[in-house]
Amino acid sequence: MAAVCAEDTCETRCVHPQAVAAARAALPDETSVARATILLKLMGDAHRLKILSALTQGELCVCDLAAVIRLSESATSHQLRLLRTGRVVTSRKEGRAVYYRLLDQHVTTLIANALDHARE
Repeated sequence: MAAVCAEDTCETRCVHPQAVAAARAALPDETSVARATILLKLMGDAHRLKILSALTQGELCVCDLAAVIRLSESATSHQLRLLRTGRVVTSRKEGRAVYYRLLDQHVTTLIANALDHARE
């Protein structure tokens, strides 16, 4: 049996009311928390993160994205559908091709920050 380590808990229980009140007041509303959770779950898949990272370079069609991430076009299209439904990417159709791009600069910044943090 492994030893229990209590390094991540207080040795004595004491609540600091002012700190708790300030932290509670700073919490986002439940709708924002739910939406952010969905967004982070969408970005938490390796294939989708690769797609999003590729799209930081600009708009790409499904075929190009599939080639970039080395995934079938069908599987790539499925991932893109999830990202579009989650309002992370947007698409446009040109002839028979469907092109995708990141929805906005917030998504670009979030991806860059996540990858920068992972590299540290």
